Amino acid sequence: MRKLVRILDGNIFALSEVNGDMVFSPTNPSGFFAFDTRFLSTWRLSIDGQQLSPLAVHDASYYKIRFFLVPGHPTHYVDAKVSVIRDRWISDSAFTEHLTVLNHSNDAVDFVVRIDVDSDFAPVYDVVWPHRSALRGYREVSDGRLRLGYRREKFHRVTDISSSEPADLDERGLTFRIRVEAQRRWSTLLRVAGRVLRPDGADVRERLRHPRGKVGAPLHHDLSQWLADAPRLHCDWRQLTETYQRGLIDLAGLRFSPLAMPNKTMLAAGLPWSATIIGRDNILTCFQTLPFVPRMAETTLRLLALDQGTVLDDFRDEEPGKILNEFRYGEMAAFEHRPQSPYFGGADVTPLFVVLLDEYERWTGDATLVRDLQDAARAALRWIDEYGDLRGDGYLWYQPRNNESGAQNHCWKDSPEAICYRDGRIPGQPRATCELQGYVYDAKRRGARLAREFWDDPAYADRLEREAEELKQRFNRDFWIDGGEYFALALGPDGDQVDALASNMGHLLWSGIVDPSRAALVAGHLLGPRLFSGWGVRTLATGQTSYNPLGYHLGTVWPFDNSLIAYGLRRYGFLEEAGIIAESVVRASRYFAGRMPEAFAGYDRSLTRYPVPYPAANSPQASATGATFLLVRTLLGLEPYGEHLVVQPAIPERFGRIELLDIPGRWGRKDAIGNARPARHDQVRR
Repeated sequence: MRKLVRILDGNIFALSEVNGDMVFSPTNPSGFFAFDTRFLSTWRLSIDGQQLSPLAVHDASYYKIRFFLVPGHPTHYVDAKVSVIRDRWISDSAFTEHLTVLNHSNDAVDFVVRIDVDSDFAPVYDVVWPHRSALRGYREVSDGRLRLGYRREKFHRVTDISSSEPADLDERGLTFRIRVEAQRRWSTLLRVAGRVLRPDGADVRERLRHPRGKVGAPLHHDLSQWLADAPRLHCDWRQLTETYQRGLIDLAGLRFSPLAMPNKTMLAAGLPWSATIIGRDNILTCFQTLPFVPRMAETTLRLLALDQGTVLDDFRDEEPGKILNEFRYGEMAAFEHRPQSPYFGGADVTPLFVVLLDEYERWTGDATLVRDLQDAARAALRWIDEYGDLRGDGYLWYQPRNNESGAQNHCWKDSPEAICYRDGRIPGQPRATCELQGYVYDAKRRGARLAREFWDDPAYADRLEREAEELKQRFNRDFWIDGGEYFALALGPDGDQVDALASNMGHLLWSGIVDPSRAALVAGHLLGPRLFSGWGVRTLATGQTSYNPLGYHLGTVWPFDNSLIAYGLRRYGFLEEAGIIAESVVRASRYFAGRMPEAFAGYDRSLTRYPVPYPAANSPQASATGATFLLVRTLLGLEPYGEHLVVQPAIPERFGRIELLDIPGRWGRKDAIGNARPARHDQVRR
């Protein structure tokens, strides 16, 4: 896959080659995308029939970019007589390009400027896994505008292309026949608007009022306000400061207004494949970023409660009380070729919903939301027992209702081969992965607090606490592998232990379900040579038959995974070990321009001086971006306690001094400052 450059605004984004062209290719997903549809698949510029080569690309912000170009092959750079600047940005749900042709000669020159245009209106999924329906496209040229359209019954998508300067329009693009005087320039403003049309011809997004001020106020004003509202971080290790700042900008870029709540914003899960609502990613990112940018958690919780499952629907894996995992707007979902409209194939999302609701109140003191969502939270807890406990043994299991187009794994490691035995065998269904039990334990304990303090139901609280404690005792008995001294990845359909050694154990520390007597053994495995690469904890340990450093969930390193592991290690008192992971992951971010990618390869650090990219990773990706924030919270030991913010720093030497100023919460704004502590000589392997 060739390197692509990108600009975005929530779930609207553009991917192009380094010269700014978008060239259709089944292996290179360039184009202009919005609401799960590619509105442009070809956008190719030529001057007098010559393609353009890049001199430089300036990534000005998440929503705008500038390309400096010359016609012809790179060997023709010397004494170029003409150059081109393409300024590109996204605003008001449109893609805009300011094209400038500069004549550097001492004579007037005539040019033919051509832009070839096409759109396949493919769903994002279709770009990678072609399942295209019969073409129902059309093209129109009228009133100085080129319109590309696609209609299938009530599904109607349109791309409108216009120019500020006169152009010869045809169904395949725009041609400008221009004369540029000596040492002068010519320019035009090109606008590409993707429209999602209702049967009456109106755009379904017209009611979006962009609470971020995008209509009538430039995006840079919105970004400036976003950065000003967030806590300010200063660190002696410059890499953490840069990664934190990059993370704030990436979170800003991923914000969008969902159709169901047009005056609110939440996060798209990631670019390019997950630029939509992904319940798991939305919840985890809100948890990671609560001490920094808490506003989106309320929107996320309310939206997920609004779309909570109410019926039994095998196609969508929907059940009463279950929280959705994915919602898409593209053609495949609209015509039920895929179930994501919405899709409930995630057993972890429902307990995590309760976890986030409690954590949100602890930080913000927003009791109103807790009371407003009481029914949704109770329904979620009820789903765990009534629909999640498939075997009646008190564990949360999953078994897909939709075996044709749904996911086979309903946990965060949702690729088909992710849940496996040590020898590579794949267990049958149902499956009960270990981290699901930790999430349930945490959800019931937190639900008990909400019931006692806000819902005036102490009997329900007592029951939830009793069930959580029983689950903890049962779990530590049934999932513990005595011979290996670690927790099984899962239980198989017969209750046997799926014995692969995997990173999921770290989530158990985060949830608190691990018996303290076993925590040191778990920490030793997580920081041991089989799981810890030197850049972070691998998803699957070396020595397992299925291990692959480039396997999506079979050996790669995921920053979000590591942030939860570090937080869990800190929870059990392993401060130095948590610091090792934080330092390793932040160090890795340097090689991705400060941006945490969704995942990177699990090669050992002794083999390479830099982390190797995972080729199909989302970037930016919400929960990967959130990893930096949870790691900062872990290093500073930030915890809400009643109306107070507790700060207990445990900072490795490499970081030096960390200052986090103006942390928002129920206490108003507070500062947290910590200095590095000397390293122990008996630390687990670095």
